[in-house]
Amino acid sequence: MKLLVTGGAGFIGSNFVHYIAKKYPDYQITNLDLLTYAGNLENLKALEGNPNYKFVKGDIADKDLVNDLAKDVDVIVHFAAESHVDRSILDSSAFIHTNVVGTHNLLEAAKNNGNKRFHHVSTDEVFGSLGPNDPAFNENTPYDPRSPYSASKASSDHLVRAYYHTYGLPVTISNCSNNYGPYHFPEKLIPLFVTNLIEDKKVPLYGDGMNIRDWLYVEDHCQAIDLIIHGGRIGETYCVGGASEKTNKEITYKILELMGKDEGSIEFVKDRPGHDKRYAIDFSKIKNELGWEPSVSFEEGLQKTIEWFKNNEAWWKNIKNGDYKNYYAKQYGEK
Repeated sequence: MKLLVTGGAGFIGSNFVHYIAKKYPDYQITNLDLLTYAGNLENLKALEGNPNYKFVKGDIADKDLVNDLAKDVDVIVHFAAESHVDRSILDSSAFIHTNVVGTHNLLEAAKNNGNKRFHHVSTDEVFGSLGPNDPAFNENTPYDPRSPYSASKASSDHLVRAYYHTYGLPVTISNCSNNYGPYHFPEKLIPLFVTNLIEDKKVPLYGDGMNIRDWLYVEDHCQAIDLIIHGGRIGETYCVGGASEKTNKEITYKILELMGKDEGSIEFVKDRPGHDKRYAIDFSKIKNELGWEPSVSFEEGLQKTIEWFKNNEAWWKNIKNGDYKNYYAKQYGEK
């Protein structure tokens, strides 16, 4: 099988590329990534020289490039997205460019090159915010995005479904909860807190810390996408969750405990605008249809994640000091 993976130098995308290369060594993987701030080729060092892996630097909003790449693949797995809520609040234009225009280009390329199989990776944030006693999100939950980021992802989800209904494009969609694990860009809660504590810095906790998220270990997510690509029903959406609802405060204290720190390391900061209160995922559909459920508990996954960041200081320090941006030029001889 030949895969085009978009955003394969990002956090979840790079974990997926590693997962597929290990599980299906005969598959051919083309990784298309623009290497914006969150794309990092150091995530994929281990695959350099692999004859079945190819990296292409480019924008999913580049119609000609995307069309050329789509000609020679069987499946498009679409991770590429601007995904940081805080950044979308400051300036949403990049989110519309990548998440909406870019997804449209990919769908057009899939349609115009023989209706290629298309899997779209989305987020639970498209469903809005839950109250403390509301039932978890599922595939039939109405969309109610609250940030420019989640609105742009909701738009892309609707486009993907439209191409299925209008053109018969063989699509699937997955909406996942918060991921964590290796290669997680250290502006996000868990890697930021872990790396700050390694450096003896404080951890910035938003508001009262009582916002709730459902946490999914990234390798479990990769396995879910693998099952959907190979066995999911065309035209269907699958919600993928970690069965681990935690408040940000709970996570903070658990990280402090595992790293031998106390609450003196917490710095409470002003909450961000429109901060959704709670997300939760009901993954019974993918469990019943494809036999998937998370295999890594939050406690185990968090411990593994902390150990990974302790053992890979050079990786995240290169991000924090900006050196990671030079890796492409060093490897490929261009900027």
